[in-house]
Amino acid sequence: MTQPLSAQEVAKFLQENPEFMVEHADVFSALEVPHPHQARAISLGERQIMTLRDRLRDFEFRFAQLVRNASLNETTTSKLIDWSARMLAEQSPLRLPGEVALGLAEHFNLQEVGLRVWGLDLPAEGVGEPVSEDVRAFADSLSAPYCGTNTQFAAVAWLSAKPASLAMVALRPGPREPAFGLLVLGSDDPDRFIPEMGTAFLDTVARLASAALQRLIPAS
Repeated sequence: MTQPLSAQEVAKFLQENPEFMVEHADVFSALEVPHPHQARAISLGERQIMTLRDRLRDFEFRFAQLVRNASLNETTTSKLIDWSARMLAEQSPLRLPGEVALGLAEHFNLQEVGLRVWGLDLPAEGVGEPVSEDVRAFADSLSAPYCGTNTQFAAVAWLSAKPASLAMVALRPGPREPAFGLLVLGSDDPDRFIPEMGTAFLDTVARLASAALQRLIPAS
């Protein structure tokens, strides 16, 4: 060969000829490579050990994240169960919507929760107070929960103070049916509800609240 081998060609040769490393183990044991963080050379074996340590630290970090997420999920599930039990235990139809909203605020540490429903067997005041056609249309348009910091929505006026971030979820009898209510979850933490967040928890809240409040749908 008249031309020197490139780094890619050397790497390819070693990959295709693994026996070369076995036959020339003495060469590899004597090789020195640059230290990744210092201006000195270290043996290839020492460099491999450092790489393994870095990978181990990465695995430990990921494992710690998994444990932390599992703990958070367990806590959230426990709170959902407590909130669901609270709704199921309420016997008074007039008090049920209040238990839905107040239970959410208390169990999940929210600044405030607003709720309006329509077409249910409730007095036309408080939770049953009439809402505009725009609010109904907005609730119908929510194919997924809204999360963000826009406080210009008409439904934000249901809260006593403007939140730093909020989530809004439509209440429906079924997945593709018209909405019969809207929940507004307000937080004083601007990062509590952000557009990029997952909405699995909010979807579950919507399903549970909808199921509980369906008891108030007038019999046809």
